[in-house]
Amino acid sequence: MNCIQKINLDIFDSSRYNQGNNLDLYLKEIKMLNTVFEQFIKESPVSVISRSAMERIFNPEQLDQWFDSTAKEQYTKDLLFSSVFDIMSQVVCKNRPSVNAAYQASKDQIGVSITSLYNKINGIEPHTSAELVRYAAQEISQIIEGLGGTKASPLPGFRVKLLDGNCIEKTHHRIKELRTLAAGPLPGKSLVVYDPCLCLPVDVFPCEDGHSQERSLLSDVLETVTLGDAWVADRNFCTLEFTTGIASKDAFFVIREHKKYSWKTLGKEKHIGDIETGKVFEQPICVIDSSAKEHTFRRIRVQLISETRDGDSEIAIITNVPEKGASATTIADVYRGRWTIETAFQYLADYLNSEINALGYPRAALFGFCVSLIAYMVIATVRGALASIHGAEKIDEEVSGYYIADEISATFRGMMIALPENEWHYFRTLSVAEYVNFIQDLARQIKLSAYRKHKRGPKKAMLKRKHMKQSPHVSTARIIAKRKK
Repeated sequence: MNCIQKINLDIFDSSRYNQGNNLDLYLKEIKMLNTVFEQFIKESPVSVISRSAMERIFNPEQLDQWFDSTAKEQYTKDLLFSSVFDIMSQVVCKNRPSVNAAYQASKDQIGVSITSLYNKINGIEPHTSAELVRYAAQEISQIIEGLGGTKASPLPGFRVKLLDGNCIEKTHHRIKELRTLAAGPLPGKSLVVYDPCLCLPVDVFPCEDGHSQERSLLSDVLETVTLGDAWVADRNFCTLEFTTGIASKDAFFVIREHKKYSWKTLGKEKHIGDIETGKVFEQPICVIDSSAKEHTFRRIRVQLISETRDGDSEIAIITNVPEKGASATTIADVYRGRWTIETAFQYLADYLNSEINALGYPRAALFGFCVSLIAYMVIATVRGALASIHGAEKIDEEVSGYYIADEISATFRGMMIALPENEWHYFRTLSVAEYVNFIQDLARQIKLSAYRKHKRGPKKAMLKRKHMKQSPHVSTARIIAKRKK
C-alpha cells in the first residue's frame, strides 16, 4: 500500500457516524470519498498538493491560535482571523474575482456583514501581516528541506539573503478623500527578503506610507541580521549605516555602490579576471561609521561589455566578504544573481492577484500583498516536490509557474465542493517526513507536459502605425483580402 492509498483510507471523517447503526452508509460513503479523492489525485495532483499544504499550515484552529498570540491591536470577536485569511487567499489565488465575491460565496459561514469584514481587513496591523509571512516561511521551509529541494548557495559557507523593495501600485479612488484627486493613490510599500537556496520569500518589512523611502526601513532589517548572513542588495540600500551595521553584527553583504557612498582608498585597483558580463577589478577601501570606527571593505568594479538598461558602462560593488571566502569574480556573479528576487516579484504580478486595486486602505493592501507571498510559497512547495523527482534544473527550465497557478485556481472551487474542508483534516496529523512522502507520490503522477514553458524568441521592433483622421476604423476582412490578392 503506497502513501496515497493509506491516506485515502485514513482521510475519511468516521467520527460523523455511529458505525453500529449506520455501517452500510459508512461503507458506502467512504468508498465514494476514496473514488472522488483518487480522481482529483489522478487529474489534478498539483491542486491536491497545494490544498493539503494549506491545510497543514493554515487550518482555522491553528491560524486563529496563532493570531491571538501575535496580534497587538486587533482581537477576535465575531469574525475569526482564519475567515479573513481564507477570503483574501481566494482573491489572491484568483479563485474569486474580488473580496465581495468571496464574501458572498461564504456569507453564511462567516456570519458577519460585509462592512465588518472590510473593517477587519482595513485594520490588520502590518506587524501581523509580516509575522504571518515569517510563520509561513518557517513552516514551508521544513517541507522544502525535507524534499531535498534546496539549491546550492551562490556563496558557499554563507546564508545568502536577497533584499529588494516592492511598491504596491496605485489603487482605485474609493476612499472619500481620494475621490477628488487625479493623482494615483499609493497604499504602501515593503522590503522583501528572498532565500535563493529555498527559493522562498522568507521575510517582509511592510510600510503604510507609499511615499516613504525604502531606506527608512533598513533599521528594521538590521534588527534581523544574524551571524553568517550574506545580504545582497541593489545600490538603493548602499548606506553607511546599513553596511557598517551588518559588519558590526559579524555578518556580510554584497551591495552595489551608490554614488553618494563615502569611502577612501587603501590601495591600488587590480585587474582580477573576466566574467561573462565584463572585466573585474578590485581594491581595498576604508569606510568610517557614525561612531568614527573604521571598516575595511572591498570595492569590486565590473567594466561591462554591454551597458545596463540605465546606460551604465560599469558597476561597482561594495562587500566585506573576505577574499578567502570568495574571489572578486565570485562576488560579481553573486550580485548578478540578485535578479532572482525581481523574477519572484514578476511572478506575483503575472500569476497571482498580489496587488488588489480595490483595497485602498494601506493595511488592507499590505495584508493582500503578504498573502500573495504565502501563495507564492505554496506554489514553491509544488515546484519543490517536482524538483525532488525530476531535478531542480529540469523544473526551472521546463515548468511554467503560470500554468501551475492556473491549474490551482481553476480546480479549487470544484474540489472544495467535492471534498469539503473537514475531509482534509488528516493532513494536519502527518509528520513532515510522512507529508513529504505523500507529495512526492503525487509529484510522480504529474504530467510535466501540461505545465511546459513556451519560450518566446527575441522581440521584434514595433512598426510605426499610421493614423488616419478620416478613417478611425478599418475592416479586418478587407485588409486580409488585399493580402491574399
